[in-house]
Parts: sequence; C-alpha cells; structure tokens
Amino acid sequence: ITDGQIFLESDLFNSGIRPAINVGLSVSRVGSAAQTKIMKSASSGLKGEHAQFRELQAFAQFGTSDLDAATRRQLERGLRVNEVLKQGQFQPLDLAEESIVILALKEGFLDDVAVEKVGDFEAGLRSYLSSNHPELMQKIEAERVLSDEIAEQIRSAVKSFKDTVPY
Repeated sequence: ITDGQIFLESDLFNSGIRPAINVGLSVSRVGSAAQTKIMKSASSGLKGEHAQFRELQAFAQFGTSDLDAATRRQLERGLRVNEVLKQGQFQPLDLAEESIVILALKEGFLDDVAVEKVGDFEAGLRSYLSSNHPELMQKIEAERVLSDEIAEQIRSAVKSFKDTVPY
C-alpha cells in the first residue's frame, strides 16, 4: 500500500507550471486531508476541470476551427486555470491570497481577463485586497472556512477591484 504517486510532465514544467504534476494521472490518499476547509471549498471541481482541459487541449492541437463555442470557452478557461496555478520560485502566497484568487477563478471573474494578463490581475488583486480589505484577509486566515458571508465578501471585493482596474 502506498500513499499515492505523482506523474511529472516536462511540457508542464516548460510552460512554467511547477511542480509540473499531471493532476489527471497523479493520485494521493493524503491530498484533501492536508487542505484547509476554505481551500477545499474554493478549489472544489478544479482538479477535474483542469484534467478535462488537458484532454481537450491535446485534442485541439489538431485544429480549433471545428470546435463549438462551448469547447472553445472551456479551452480559454483552462488556459486561465494554468496561469493561476503558476507560482514563482520563492513566492509563497498566504492562505487568504491563494483562496481568494482560486475562488475568483472558479466564480468566473477571470473569464474576461486576457490570458497574458492573468498574472498581473492576480498581483493587482492581492495588492488591492491587502490595502482595501485587510479585515477580510485576517478573517479568512483566522476562520479558515468559506462561509456564505466570507464568500459574499470575496465576491464583492473582487467585483469592486474589477470595477476600478480594467483588465
């Protein structure tokens, strides 16, 4: 009996995703047990969505002109998921920052952000939240749970950020 296995991919590594773990093929018995409740809630469904994107991306490399609009949207969203999952070396995020960015992604706030601007959007959002909503950041760090109240405060904060900064 093992605790799991990971599959690393050079394509992921070369595209800036580190660790370059193929989430579709990798398995772990520890995974969700090691996550905080807020991260479990914020990221629920993300693994499956990302694995599905990777399959579609492999299929789409043969041409995207024949793809329907829903498939194109799924591919576009998957590119944004990839960008959000990228993290610079020696650039850790705290729980509040990470969970807010992932929830913003999941809720569709990044769907209209150009893929090449996702990193700038994330950095701007984190800075905005630290300056304008420090109480929300502290509440997330303290409670570590995605209550309806916290989720609504996150949505409101992200929306107000998007209203002030065009992306």
